[in-house]
Amino acid sequence: MDFASSFLQPDHAENDGGKSRQEWASRQSFANVEFMLSWQSAEAGHTDIYLAQNLNLWRDWMPPEIESWLVDKPVGVVDALKLLPGSLVPEADAREVFDVPSMRFNQHYLKHKKVVPRTGRFYPKGFIAGVRDIYSEDFTPFRVAQSEEDRLTVDIGHPLAGCEATLAANILDIWAGGSERGGRAQDIPQLVAGHGPGMQARWRGLATDFFSDDAFLRASNEEDIRFYARPRFVDHLDATALRQVRQLYARLLPRGASILDLMSSVNSHLDESLETAKVCGLGMNEDELAANPVLSSRIVHDLNTRPELPYDDEAFDAVICTVSVEYLIRPLEVFDSVARVLKPCGKFVVSFSNRWFPPKAIQVWGDLHPFERMGLVLEYFLRTDKYRGLQTFSLTGLPRPADDKYADRMQWSDPVYAVWGEKA
Repeated sequence: MDFASSFLQPDHAENDGGKSRQEWASRQSFANVEFMLSWQSAEAGHTDIYLAQNLNLWRDWMPPEIESWLVDKPVGVVDALKLLPGSLVPEADAREVFDVPSMRFNQHYLKHKKVVPRTGRFYPKGFIAGVRDIYSEDFTPFRVAQSEEDRLTVDIGHPLAGCEATLAANILDIWAGGSERGGRAQDIPQLVAGHGPGMQARWRGLATDFFSDDAFLRASNEEDIRFYARPRFVDHLDATALRQVRQLYARLLPRGASILDLMSSVNSHLDESLETAKVCGLGMNEDELAANPVLSSRIVHDLNTRPELPYDDEAFDAVICTVSVEYLIRPLEVFDSVARVLKPCGKFVVSFSNRWFPPKAIQVWGDLHPFERMGLVLEYFLRTDKYRGLQTFSLTGLPRPADDKYADRMQWSDPVYAVWGEKA
């Protein structure tokens, strides 16, 4: 599936195919480039898209094979480049996986609780300060590969080390620059793969322990039906992120489908091009559901008290859940019930971002790196054991809309993350 060819192109550039690399050759030009990193773990396929803005060839750094692949291309989509291990991130090094006594993990207190190392989870390297010349101020993530009572196996390498990957690019625009002096250099591998890709996959096939430490507790004990009694007629993402969610659903869902919008509200985020057969909404507030214009039917239902869905077996071609999965306290039961109401090969798509209602989100959600949250949702799919063709997706680096109410405080659009699979 070619996300790079059109995810950003309509919004950020005119595709002038005749505008070639003469400006780039001068080493005094700039470009906006959408990079799509695709890779495979033992459990799922992964696609991570990052919009790199104001790239400058004379100033920014990229490996020679990526530079020679990219620099002579005009505006538009660049054919994918296969990257062998070691091309984009440091090559896997067996010396970066080693055992340490559990007592060397400094159990810092964060959010008034002690941090206990758990299998598969990521923590700042400073938590093992003093090991291998690591300093307490080092916030680079490392992974606890395995945790036992008196011993930890830790992996301080890049989470994509050892992986083959494919890199595609969409050159959105190129423009002439000025002087070659001044400015901050950008590290292209760090932009593309340095802020989370790899963290969503299991470590060598071992299940990640997301479920210890009261993972599904919440800050507010107020009954959900009371918390959601007051309607909130708001969108929970900025306009750019909402558009990307619609585009994602348009790519993944079949035309003319019967769709269940799980944990629905005033907006189902479905593109008109889908021409759906029906869209059923299940949510927590009757007024919000009534305000949603695409719903064919509406049911108020609390999945945290009744995780079984009130629909017949094999009733839907697809189920979507948008910016709500973080509120489920019985997610495995819900994912199991979703599989029941899906038709064979029906798709379940879960999308989310970095904004939520803190009192009602599960405790582990706020403790995780954003890319680990994809790993958590992926773990729901895996442990349910009723889905196949699992995929994760991330889209980051887009500029925030100029008219957004947070534009003066937040430079970037809300990131979009998604995990999906088909009923086995």
